[in-house]
Amino acid sequence: MNVLTRYIVGDILKASSIAAILLLTLFDLFTFSDELDDIGRGEYGLLEVCYFVTFTSPTILYELMPASALIGSLFALGGMANSQELVAMRAAGLSVFGIIRAVLVAGCCWIAVAVLVGEFIAPIAESKAQVMRATAQQNPFFRNLKYGIWLREGTRFINIRLLEDNGDLADISIYETDAQRHLLRSIHAQKAVYLGKQQWRLQDIQESSVSTTQMHAKSQTEQIWNSSIAPDLLKIVVVNPDNLSLYDLAMYVEFLKDNQQKSQLYEMSFWGRVVTPLVIFAMLLVSAPFVIGVKRGISAATRILIGVVIGMGFNVIDMTISHIGLIYSLNPPLIAFMPSLLVLSAAVYAIRKRG
Repeated sequence: MNVLTRYIVGDILKASSIAAILLLTLFDLFTFSDELDDIGRGEYGLLEVCYFVTFTSPTILYELMPASALIGSLFALGGMANSQELVAMRAAGLSVFGIIRAVLVAGCCWIAVAVLVGEFIAPIAESKAQVMRATAQQNPFFRNLKYGIWLREGTRFINIRLLEDNGDLADISIYETDAQRHLLRSIHAQKAVYLGKQQWRLQDIQESSVSTTQMHAKSQTEQIWNSSIAPDLLKIVVVNPDNLSLYDLAMYVEFLKDNQQKSQLYEMSFWGRVVTPLVIFAMLLVSAPFVIGVKRGISAATRILIGVVIGMGFNVIDMTISHIGLIYSLNPPLIAFMPSLLVLSAAVYAIRKRG
């Protein structure tokens, strides 16, 4: 990497970092303002609000990284164009391709940061924030529906009313059916403790067996329940799929497919995660046509406005295509990659035309 490339990469990364910090601060203020309305609910106070805002920041930062890359690149390259640095670089022998290559190198560095935040920091921090908030407000962590959460595992239908912080379950009902969905047995347990190796210990059990001729009921102190459902898998269900890591999404998609359940929402989120590096590259390349071959004198505010409009427009198009894909059950990888590939193609075409 020569001196000019390092200079361009450094400027883009610095400008993108500043843009990310400013955008994150703005969005954190919105979150803080929203959470103030919940102060006084249970033990949820100002300190808990600050804790919640801090631990949800990595998730917001990850979502803002493509937009930050676009605004930072426009600002950095635009500043170089206005000060005639790009003209001097090209006079010194740096081609348009050399400038684009420097932009892509900056993109690789930004993607590395995005992967670190999105896969290793944000999911853990988001989970801690949601658990803390629910606990402080004295709401059961797992009761995000009126009648709890329903899961299906083969021919068993499972209703869980409460997932405790340590991974134990409370107020759990298991309904076993035959191939025709006729009820064979129902089990209600006050508590379920995970033992590992796909085993749970059910406690305080009321069991009913049903046949065509009779119904038999009995009580038990405890019983071993074999199930592929694990505490980590359960916690995935209560978190927004957009806030999960690739590993968590892949694990849950596999579970849903194994049990012949709809998984498209989580598949879309999975492929949305996979396509994030391409989105960052596309956003960085979009900035190049607005700088290369464009007249000098465009203000920084104008360039930032362009970046915001393009970023918002891309998000609207991406969300629209994603919802269309969900409604019509279209191929998730195709739907995830389509908006980025369209923007990337348009950026490459514009660069070739300018260059």
